[in-house]
Amino acid sequence: MKNASTLERRLRSNITGEVLFDAFSRGRYATDASFYQIMPAGVVVPRTMDEALQTLAIARDEHRIVTPRGGGTSQCGQTINDGIVVDFSKHLNRLLSLDVENRTCVVEPGVVLDDLNRQLRKHGLWFPVDVSTASRATIGGMAGNNSCGGRSLRYGTMRDNTISMQAALADGTLLRFGEVPRDLAGVAAPENGRALFRDMLDLGEREAAEIVEKFPKVQRRVGGYNLDALTPRNTPNNMAHLLVGSEGTLAFTTQVELKLWPIIRNRVLGVCHFGSFYEAMDATQHLVKLKPIAVELVDRTMIALGRDIAMFQPTIAAAVRGDPDALLLVEFAEEDQAENLGRLKQLAELMSDLGFSWNNPPRKWGGVVEITDAPLQAAIADFRAAGLNVMMSMKDDGKPVSFVEDCAVPLPHLADYTERLNAIFARHGTRGTMYAHASEGCLHVRPVLNLKLEKDVKAMRAIAEEVFAMVRDYKGSHSGEHGDGLVRSEFHEPMFGSRIIADFREVKHHFDPDNTLNPGKIVDPPKMDDRALFRYAPTYRVGELKTVLDWSAYPGAGGGFQGAVEMCNNNGTCRKLEGGVMCPSFRATRDEKDVTRGRANTLRLAISGQLGPDALTSDATMETLKLCVSCKACRHECPVGVDMAKMKIEVLAARAASHGLSLRDRLVGYLPRYADLAARFAFIANLRNNSPVLRRLFERFAGISAKRALPAFRRDTFRTRADVFGKPDGREVVLFADTFNRIYERENLDAALRVLVEGGYRVHMPKPVDGGPRPLCCGRTFFSAGLVDEARAELDRLVGTYAPFAARGVPIVGLEPSCLLTLRDELLSLRSDNTAKTISAHALTFEEFLVREAEAGRLKLPLGALKAKALVHGHCHQKSFGAFKPVEKALRLVPELAVETIESSCCGMAGAFGYGADTFEASIEMAELSLLPAVRRADGETLVVADGTSCRHQIKDGAAREALHVARVLAMSLDRAKSTSSPLAKETIHG
Repeated sequence: MKNASTLERRLRSNITGEVLFDAFSRGRYATDASFYQIMPAGVVVPRTMDEALQTLAIARDEHRIVTPRGGGTSQCGQTINDGIVVDFSKHLNRLLSLDVENRTCVVEPGVVLDDLNRQLRKHGLWFPVDVSTASRATIGGMAGNNSCGGRSLRYGTMRDNTISMQAALADGTLLRFGEVPRDLAGVAAPENGRALFRDMLDLGEREAAEIVEKFPKVQRRVGGYNLDALTPRNTPNNMAHLLVGSEGTLAFTTQVELKLWPIIRNRVLGVCHFGSFYEAMDATQHLVKLKPIAVELVDRTMIALGRDIAMFQPTIAAAVRGDPDALLLVEFAEEDQAENLGRLKQLAELMSDLGFSWNNPPRKWGGVVEITDAPLQAAIADFRAAGLNVMMSMKDDGKPVSFVEDCAVPLPHLADYTERLNAIFARHGTRGTMYAHASEGCLHVRPVLNLKLEKDVKAMRAIAEEVFAMVRDYKGSHSGEHGDGLVRSEFHEPMFGSRIIADFREVKHHFDPDNTLNPGKIVDPPKMDDRALFRYAPTYRVGELKTVLDWSAYPGAGGGFQGAVEMCNNNGTCRKLEGGVMCPSFRATRDEKDVTRGRANTLRLAISGQLGPDALTSDATMETLKLCVSCKACRHECPVGVDMAKMKIEVLAARAASHGLSLRDRLVGYLPRYADLAARFAFIANLRNNSPVLRRLFERFAGISAKRALPAFRRDTFRTRADVFGKPDGREVVLFADTFNRIYERENLDAALRVLVEGGYRVHMPKPVDGGPRPLCCGRTFFSAGLVDEARAELDRLVGTYAPFAARGVPIVGLEPSCLLTLRDELLSLRSDNTAKTISAHALTFEEFLVREAEAGRLKLPLGALKAKALVHGHCHQKSFGAFKPVEKALRLVPELAVETIESSCCGMAGAFGYGADTFEASIEMAELSLLPAVRRADGETLVVADGTSCRHQIKDGAAREALHVARVLAMSLDRAKSTSSPLAKETIHG
């Protein structure tokens, strides 16, 4: 505070929420999903609406501008500026009231759309402006942009579904914006509010003819201010509709009243295939006559990119036939499912009438794949919703750039429009991607450009001017869904004319005469190609970096580390609050610092020198990464594949090299090296758990929370006399005994070995190839401390030992997901030789192996019935590598066992993370989101199942329940099948 500005001091004195003026925090709010970057003076995250209004008052008094922000997913630069950014999303996100009978609700502007709809669903209602960013887009941001969503054909835009808004003017006056009569009779508002409404209605009457002439006659028109809401023809005039689409430039929204709709109960989907993109666009005008609720485009590029993304591969395989040039996803959702099925039949007939057949040559090749399965419909919707991120998954420097992506033209012109678009792109030496709202003539069109290059910036300017001129010729809209911001506001004058632009300025002046609220958007904007405002400004440089992992799939410094970091496009999928795993730390804290996007932005700013010298290894960067649990969810669930767990290893390695290791790092990292010795003296090694004094000392000097009991060492560790078990003629398999199960929970390895032998397999457990006494290890703990060379040494021993087996096709099976899956992940970041690749290709989790064998008809396990329920928690790495479904399938091999999966994110223990004194509370918060409550609800007879060592310990600590590895459940089933115990016990000895 010593060097704090008056503004910062005043904010800290009056605001109980976060007041962030450090460079790292400001950097995380300097970007949105656009290609712009503007460093704010500070960020405020208010706890109450009164604090938000107090922030506005203080900033105004200090002559600083204010920009309200929701999820920060704007694609046009609406949510960035150089004043104070106010983040509504963390605290100001309540559903304030709900009127089920009249289908309305009132919400705070920071509520996320998906979260709102989860609360409404139990009442049979939803808010249907279903934007693709619904998992993180806030209602306030959607109102600011006049968002539309994929089903606007039926439900309309945000404007159509906004009843009223409460908002503060720049001077602090709080007004209700809703329907008003033109004489303002009965309007309850202070005098300055009534004067403002009167001025606006007068402007609407005065400019009515000009508005009719100049405003495009398409539904997808969100450019500029909605002056048409003020004209006499729209009586009664809704003043809220003037605020909708105003991008925070007119007033400071505090409440939004919404129109709600009955939820969709029945739907079907027709996936129309086309061998010609032009023919697909031409067909759209005919398909909408069947009255679908949506017709969404997916082009060849998006299909091809999706086929390279693991999470979308099954969906594309199920829904896409052959090699189409384009797909149109046609959705019907009438109350009567028979009606929907009838429309689907009509769709196929219409495609045939239009001349399409599966047997035709490419121009008229096509047909309909009918999708009536609800989970597959949802998966297709997820793929389409991820369109931007899928397109941005290109790993080259060139990326699809958003600046003409939102134009809307009348449907009869759509085919010609897209053909001319492609010609414009080709003329400027590039190509474009196209997808989204074909039914509205509003495609998301993005030319591929590298905005680090001056020539591509010039091409962007030229393309924008030519495309907008073409749209004007078609009497379309240059801004059809995502708003204006910094990228399109400049083009309002050629689109609307100088008189309407003067009207826009007049509106802004009446509302905000001192230009306090988010200036530079809609009115008096900068040039869209002002590179000083770009994320990659002309001064952007990344010096050479020394890296320890392989980043060669990406361009840039550090062997590609730069390109990997820059993959983050800020679209914010990592901010979702339910579904999947990503991002567990954000779900617990709701802080931008603790989400994958925030971390990636910090790393980008650090390596480019924007956060000062040595920022990459600084304490502030460590604080940014502190709550990253390395769950690896982002490598799978982030559609552009930002792998923060791998990036964290890189940063930890650099930190260890420059700052050395803490005692805690040494205790965690070197665990595999001393674990056997500690087990021999288990009584002494476990003294810390039984002594409050030692617990406090460990917390003080080693940073290990006194509130946690460490896993207990035991003398009877897992060891084997022999190297091989089972029938000599059995199918071969290698069983990898990881450090955690070997030292702490040998019962799991005993059970797994028994299951494999009784299944008829010949199980190899070879001694290390170097002849040393120390068992094999994957190096997992060394990675967590940044000790990459030590991890490499461990992996080299493992590869050398297992190589002869992998070379002849023997599977390598492991019990601990994080250890086994290291062979499919980090190993390939350290070694690219064929031996390592072969090991990786043959590495399987215990359940993956069993399920593969069962599905091939080779598994002969005499399993007995367990009349019980298994409540299963999936390890994060299992989910990231597609290895969790086999867990469910393996348990379902047990007769009469009912399997139920907990819909959970990370357990929060995450290796050593949950034991840290500085991370203990966050660990518990993550577990309490869904895992621990679900376990506590389970009755005493339910089997709690978790494969991860950390997961089992978190469940024991947090819910006082013992969780079992799948191997032990299967062993229980074997016990049930026969009364005699396995002779295998004679082949193992206690340590």
